[in-house]
Amino acid sequence: LERRGPDLDTGPFVVRIETPIPALVDEVQGLYRDYPLDEGGGLADFHVVVLSPSGPLGMRRWWRRQATVILDEDRPFEPLPLDMAVPMLEWSINWCAATRANQYVMIHAAVLERDGRALVLPGVSGAGKSTLCAGLALRGWRLLSDEFALIRPGDGALDPWPRPISLKNTSIELIRRWAPDAHMSTPVPNTNKGTVAHLRPPADSVRQAHEAAMPAWLVFPVFAPGAVPSLTRVPKARAFFRLADCSFNYPSLGI
Repeated sequence: LERRGPDLDTGPFVVRIETPIPALVDEVQGLYRDYPLDEGGGLADFHVVVLSPSGPLGMRRWWRRQATVILDEDRPFEPLPLDMAVPMLEWSINWCAATRANQYVMIHAAVLERDGRALVLPGVSGAGKSTLCAGLALRGWRLLSDEFALIRPGDGALDPWPRPISLKNTSIELIRRWAPDAHMSTPVPNTNKGTVAHLRPPADSVRQAHEAAMPAWLVFPVFAPGAVPSLTRVPKARAFFRLADCSFNYPSLGI
């Protein structure tokens, strides 16, 4: 991880992660231990380097230590406190896909599969999709993604991209109680999303990262404390526009 970084086969993308930060190395090994190494000749779709600035940046090495990310030699983000290195890594990988993977129609959604049929859960932050996604993935559903529905324009199938599931605030303890043996990264407080931790995806989902699924259900989760669970049918036209609103690139594809 420190010098060149492993090329991880995550399904549709090869991700190279490089960092000399010892705590981040430990977290990456815990979250990504089940991913195979790519043997495609050293070419990576995304090259993510997370560093702790030193040298001319001087005293920050010891005072208010920070982490900065380099994506294919660009620095698109401001440095963050060093203890936010794990969320920074995950957000950066997401950013790479959201800005570059235009071979797909990309929807901000959690996606799971069971018996060959996929459940798509689009939603804004706070809607509960990641918590619901984690609960289902830990109870037998195959995780395709916590963040991206990657729709192939040719046949409408969904390509999996199973990566660590991002949990926030009270969801962290809820999932810990739900699955005490599941591996989770160290919670990081005071991010712009509150306290954040990442759940390692099930090993079976990682092994099936090249097996597409056809969408069968579209559910827009809405979380309200104390609410009684219920389902409300959404008209097709309204569902389409809500889905388009959750897309990273639908307007630019012109389809």
